[in-house]
Amino acid sequence: MKSELVVNVTPTDISTALLEDGRLMSLQRESRDASYAVGNLYIAKVKKLMPGLNAAFVNVGHEKDAFLHYLDLGSQFNTYSKYVKSVRENKSKTPPSISTLRLTNDIDKHGTVSDVLTQGMELIVQVAKEPINTKGPRLTTEITFTGRFLVLIPFNDKISVSQKIKDHAEKTRLRRLIESIKPKNFGVIIRTSAENKRAAELNSEMDVLVKCWEDAVAKFQYSEAPSLLYEEDSRAVGEIRDIFNPDFESINVNDAEVFEQLHNYVSLIAPDRSDIVKLYSDDMPIFDKFSITRQIKSSFGKTVSFRSGAYIIIESTEALHVIDVNSGNRSKSSTDQESNALNVNLLAAEEIARQLRLRDMGGIIVIDFIDMAKAEHRQQLYEHMRTLMAKDRARHNILPLSKFGLMQITRQRVRPALDIVTAETCPSCGGTGEIQPSLLFTDTLQDKIDYLINSLHVRNFVMYVHPYVDAYLKKGLISEYTRWKMKFGHKFKIRPDQSLAYLEYKVFDSKRNEIDLKEEKDTNSANSKKEQRQRNQKDND
Repeated sequence: MKSELVVNVTPTDISTALLEDGRLMSLQRESRDASYAVGNLYIAKVKKLMPGLNAAFVNVGHEKDAFLHYLDLGSQFNTYSKYVKSVRENKSKTPPSISTLRLTNDIDKHGTVSDVLTQGMELIVQVAKEPINTKGPRLTTEITFTGRFLVLIPFNDKISVSQKIKDHAEKTRLRRLIESIKPKNFGVIIRTSAENKRAAELNSEMDVLVKCWEDAVAKFQYSEAPSLLYEEDSRAVGEIRDIFNPDFESINVNDAEVFEQLHNYVSLIAPDRSDIVKLYSDDMPIFDKFSITRQIKSSFGKTVSFRSGAYIIIESTEALHVIDVNSGNRSKSSTDQESNALNVNLLAAEEIARQLRLRDMGGIIVIDFIDMAKAEHRQQLYEHMRTLMAKDRARHNILPLSKFGLMQITRQRVRPALDIVTAETCPSCGGTGEIQPSLLFTDTLQDKIDYLINSLHVRNFVMYVHPYVDAYLKKGLISEYTRWKMKFGHKFKIRPDQSLAYLEYKVFDSKRNEIDLKEEKDTNSANSKKEQRQRNQKDND
């Protein structure tokens, strides 16, 4: 299977798309000023204890207080809290290494939050779930640092090996190797990607992860709560860290800074594969180039069609997603009803497994498949769904079909589900139903180009329009676009953008900064009115 990663960087956000054989399988969108991402460490202060919930509300600087449950404190919370208190009280001294600590007994699993936390207490916390809707972040004090091969856990001394590594001899080798190189009082989870890796590679990553912890503790000494101590890698780097494998063919990114981050990271983890990271510099939007925009438009609506005319309908609430499977045109096929239902359900299962990853849907998912009379067919569908979901990195649980033909899936949710509205509001009328004559749209574009070149003196800009408008402007031997080039000079380009509505356009300067023509016009108009008022005042005087 050919795997590609495409990273689209805009002034406001970073979108990361994973393609498998050209098909969009995963899409992550992160605001460029996003905070409180999973994995970030903060100094926090306990604001309120909630004995009824056996939890506390904690201030980490978010507009909503974060939630810290007793079970998320970690088994070694007693050792952790003593260490944190000692570091905080001795700001002038070098923070002690946790390797010198003596681990105390685990906290009582059936204890209460009031036994271990007090109001105003300062903690080092890690974001376990991002803020979702009206809820603040969910926190943990069982801190982890995730690398390509290892996960480091301070205040722990256990070594765990991924269950996906089946070779017993390899498990034993890795366990002995990590035992010999890890510092005392640090636990380690050995990830699947560590299989058959050399000691030097694992030791190098171990040093990096321990350094991350030491830097966070050093910052904790002099920082005031609430504040950020450690920030996870950017979403693009994190995506590569979790999914990178030898089948990766290319990583394309349209921003030089993010390209440098990705290139450095791939050079670190796979020096012989660093050339797969490529900087995209074409004028065509990168998501259009790889046919991602078209797949987003067809995959994120309420109704999603798949092969042979069948389709699914997706309805979502905050905690529950309901998916209905419909046979569509397949109901006209000549095969018997049972075979037709099985075929549609198997195809629907493939699309549903993709949709769960694509939209990052979490919570409870209820799927209403087409009824099947035979028990062996229901079992076949269940096994097929389990096979498909095995590729999903999020923790999940699948139940067999009920007697009503419903399948229930629970899926881990650590960040908000990606909700993209595919329906377009008319940019010209704003939903009123009346727009300017379409034939005059070319006159509008010509006026904008004239204004940019002759009034604002902008050079080498790119104007993006809907593909249909682009085709219209460039048709014929001497096209409208050619005439504009001759009139205004070769100082601009017009390019298609599939994400734009029919009569919508955007303009970017040579540095890829968007030019807001409406704002420029309004400013120009305001200045003209001001000058006119001044002239009228002089005349009156």
